[in-house]
Amino acid sequence: MITVRGVDVRVGARLLLSDISFHIAPGDRIGLVGRNGAGKTSLMRTLAGQERPAAGSVTVTGSLGHLPQDSRVADPVTTVCDRILSARGLDRAVGALRAAEEAMAEAVGAAAQESAMRRYTRAEAEFQARGGYAAEAEAAQVAAGVGLPARLMDQPLGALSGGQRRRVELARILFADHGTLLLDEPTNHLDADSLAWLRGFLAGHRGGLVVISHDTGLLADTVNRVFHLDPARRTIDVHNTGWHAYLAQREADERRRARERANAERKAAALRTQADRMRSHVATAVAARNMVRRADRMLAELEPVRRAERTARIRLPEPAPCGRMPLGAISLAKAYGDHRVLTGVDLAVDRGSRLVVLGLNGAGKTTLLRTLAGHETPDSGRVVRGHGLRLGYFAQEHDTLAPDRTVGENLSAAAPHLDHGEVRQVLGAFLFTGDDADKPARVLSGGEKTRLALAGLVHSGANVLLLDEPTNNLDPASRGEVLAAVGSYPGAIVMVTHDAGAIEALRPDRVLLLPDGTEDLWSEEYLDLVALA
Repeated sequence: MITVRGVDVRVGARLLLSDISFHIAPGDRIGLVGRNGAGKTSLMRTLAGQERPAAGSVTVTGSLGHLPQDSRVADPVTTVCDRILSARGLDRAVGALRAAEEAMAEAVGAAAQESAMRRYTRAEAEFQARGGYAAEAEAAQVAAGVGLPARLMDQPLGALSGGQRRRVELARILFADHGTLLLDEPTNHLDADSLAWLRGFLAGHRGGLVVISHDTGLLADTVNRVFHLDPARRTIDVHNTGWHAYLAQREADERRRARERANAERKAAALRTQADRMRSHVATAVAARNMVRRADRMLAELEPVRRAERTARIRLPEPAPCGRMPLGAISLAKAYGDHRVLTGVDLAVDRGSRLVVLGLNGAGKTTLLRTLAGHETPDSGRVVRGHGLRLGYFAQEHDTLAPDRTVGENLSAAAPHLDHGEVRQVLGAFLFTGDDADKPARVLSGGEKTRLALAGLVHSGANVLLLDEPTNNLDPASRGEVLAAVGSYPGAIVMVTHDAGAIEALRPDRVLLLPDGTEDLWSEEYLDLVALA
């Protein structure tokens, strides 16, 4: 289904993977794992044919379905239903069928009616050939499985939240019935019920599967092989086991390597000690030199020590002084077409306060943050900017990053007071080194975009942070850094998250429930809503 031979993967001048080879067959369900920036998304794009390998070849047999991290790919006027049906060409067939029905209703005279009937017969035959009403029902079932309610099926994509658009793209890929699925962080924005449905769907998929995910539960339930990307050696370690066996094997391998190194170092030290005693005598000097060479060879033949992977030193800005209530909102209302998202939301963000926004996908959480940040204009109501407000906004879809600007240019735009050397220093702290600064933002993985967006906040002096899913796409170590930074930040935070760990780090004092706009003091009872949000 996919055969990779001697492939090099590069991003700009940086070599991520060198001379890798593997084969993906039907029934292979592969978890592609590694730290942010190791090359997972770049390799996925190479497998999907979106990027050419720098060397080697990728041969694909059968159809591929690729879910990228960027969900902003479809025409915003396309309806949800048409977008999903387009995976099998059913959107055009349904459109032709509806047009033929209208032509029949409007036909006047025998000749026109006969022509319209022939047109309808052709359209119906094409519709049935592509699966007909059974396929439409299947599409609706998949959409419901990933958490898209029936009321959204006729809505244009442009009226949806980022999380809903992501679900539409996932539903489209799953409905297409491809032989091989390439899924990059498919669980982002899924609630608990949708996640359970997806796990069952992928477990039953008979074709090939390559999935990038930091959701260990998904990996445990679905994968039977694990490919670990090692950025230090630019290779892939292939483990033909399930997730739990892979973790146990890695732990056992580390213990074995530690024992072998300890034994070899002990024997080498003994040989060198003996050689030191013998080298002063002419009769034993040659034997002493041979002992030293043997000790050196013994250590050289050991597997290299796995260096601890670097973690971004993530911190949030020191907030500038501000008034008692730096940010507020009065009767905010916003609608997309007939769909009302915000209805009279009132909000007061006091200095140093911590507010979590909860609600189902589509309830208006992202729209609220975008409106507070000035990226959306409310239909009515207003945002109140208090004395000394400095706003920092982290967008879940990374809207604050210019895709055609380089990494360095994006940071310079976010923190214009930094000189070139200071920009490089900040980027280095966020694991962007060397030529990384010259890469366009559009080629970054989701985790790298998250790190770059957070880097832009560091020197902003923001005293109110609007954080929309700040832990999405992050590996466990980077997620831990973000949560620690959130926990220690002394300014005000308004956060949208599906991550219970982020709530724990935030320690909210209040909760805003959407779409009703009800505000309440925080209680642990609200934790049950986080996984559903």
